Amino acid sequence: MKLFCLPFAGGSKRAYSNWSKLANRAMEIEAIEIKGRGERFGQDFYEDMTEAVDDIYSLIKDQIQKDDYALYGHSMGTLLAYELYYKVTAEGQRKPAHIFFSGRQSPIVKNNMYVSSTMPDDEFIAKIIALGGTHEELSQSKELMRFYLPVLKNDIRIMENYEFQQRAEKIKCDISVFIGLEDRIDGKQEIAWDDLCEQRIKFYHFMGDHFFINDHTRTIVNIMEGELLPEK
Repeated sequence: MKLFCLPFAGGSKRAYSNWSKLANRAMEIEAIEIKGRGERFGQDFYEDMTEAVDDIYSLIKDQIQKDDYALYGHSMGTLLAYELYYKVTAEGQRKPAHIFFSGRQSPIVKNNMYVSSTMPDDEFIAKIIALGGTHEELSQSKELMRFYLPVLKNDIRIMENYEFQQRAEKIKCDISVFIGLEDRIDGKQEIAWDDLCEQRIKFYHFMGDHFFINDHTRTIVNIMEGELLPEK
């Protein structure tokens, strides 16, 4: 079983570098590197969510023809995973065995962004740091700001411009939703997820802010293994 992990805004595949060390060998974790960061630094940013999803699909299409797989996405990655499901479906490929959505409301809910891509840099950085998961050296290192801010602001812009489209067919695989109890997420989101999925939905709540995944990685990996490797 292969688990494709999709990044949060500003994130690279390095964010999931520790997950493979915790996972059962039967669950192969493959973090996806999208443009403009990490191993793909210097490549042009995406114009919109569709372009990002098309690119991700091009990276995984050969693998999903022959391997069982699941999707995981945190924050922006939730939108990427949701849209990728329908891209895969439209291309006639096999559907994922499971989707893990994390750190964001259902795509059907218009997200009131806590930060804006048009904010002045100082205000933008302060709000990002307040979300958690980002070290204060971001505001202290001009070099780090020079590389990181354009990536993060473009990702935020893509999310700001994302327009949800209701599909005729609901998601036809089980899903799990991970929520940080101190994150800025509407408590009614569980109902919204029911509107998008016709199979089993499980909700998991964790102590922590938007980046609760950093403090609960082992538990999250264990949950994933329980869903994907039931014989474990």
